[in-house]
Amino acid sequence: MKKHIALALGLFGTSVACAQSDFTWHGYLSQGLTQSKDSSFITDDNNVTGELTEIGLNGYYQLAKNISIAGQVNYLDGGNRFEQGARLDYLFVDWKLPDLPGGWRGQIHAGRFKNTHWLYSSTRDVPQTRYTSVLPQSVYFDGFRDVALGSNGILTSFSHYGKEYTWELNWSYGRSNINDSQRDFLLGNEAKGKIKQDFVHQASVFVQPSFMTWRLGASWLNSDFRYTPSQDDNRLSGGANVERFMLSAQYFAENWEVSAELLREKQDSQGLFAPDFAEKRTGEGGFVQFRYLFNNEFSGLIGYDTYINDTSDSDGKDLEARTGGLIPAYFGYQDTYTLGLRWDIAPKWRLQGEYHWVEGATRVVSLLNRDVASHADKHWEMWSMQLTYWF
Repeated sequence: MKKHIALALGLFGTSVACAQSDFTWHGYLSQGLTQSKDSSFITDDNNVTGELTEIGLNGYYQLAKNISIAGQVNYLDGGNRFEQGARLDYLFVDWKLPDLPGGWRGQIHAGRFKNTHWLYSSTRDVPQTRYTSVLPQSVYFDGFRDVALGSNGILTSFSHYGKEYTWELNWSYGRSNINDSQRDFLLGNEAKGKIKQDFVHQASVFVQPSFMTWRLGASWLNSDFRYTPSQDDNRLSGGANVERFMLSAQYFAENWEVSAELLREKQDSQGLFAPDFAEKRTGEGGFVQFRYLFNNEFSGLIGYDTYINDTSDSDGKDLEARTGGLIPAYFGYQDTYTLGLRWDIAPKWRLQGEYHWVEGATRVVSLLNRDVASHADKHWEMWSMQLTYWF
């Protein structure tokens, strides 16, 4: 990872010396205060902390008429939500294809490209584009942020701007490296080996009318993971397949906006805990958000987000029974109500605040941790205040 970050910084530094018309760069600085109460999702022991820091630098360099390079390095500190430190969010070659028959346009991204298949997947790394610091965890759960943000491989995107509708078709294939914190989220803190994503295959389609008041989309994801234990590991060799289907919708009016996503994901696991271990489950969830613009400076948001870990056990009672009470029933689901406010203080300056009321904890920590019950009460809360400047 350090080698990749150094490569990206070298790219930016070299490009600055090039002609101004060939290179553009932007960045952001964001700092805030945050707390999770009665849960270790963000902070421990109900502490208020300044672990809400985001610093990013991105650049775009035009190599030729239809070929460019884009990249972003990022420093991230979000408490317990993800691993603290610098990372390479993306670095890819962008090839804009010649005009295609029927008025279609296309482009290919090769390298570490960004996920463009969900409503907010391609903007979740930029704080000034998000309506809340903590996105709806049913779809954008932070324990898997770096893997879901992008992949190493190839992405193709095709668009058609017709008289009545605009169509967008996306296809991608690649994989992401999985660090230890993401391994722990998947397999629990007792896992000591290495987990690898063999591949992630995604496709999506979006349609929007020419008057731009709404947008509908559908996406599909399929991915395989493989685990190799260490010598002193209590996990065994094994793997898992995840398949996700999603529907998305947005509606825009003069002063308000509604957005929603629904998902259904199937997981098939083999090995890991016993040679003959096999488990299949289906999770379901989604969110809806309503945003209102009071004027050019102030806006507000209300939202509801829900996720069920297993549709055959929506209240988690079977989960609690199977584990002899080790995992409480409320770790089988999670319901979140959100209230947010945004103030654009000055050009390129924004202050944003949010409060979340939560019941359940299935997105807080891996259900494979033996001390899972210590990570959250049934009812818990979280909030944040974040100041952002971008340039």
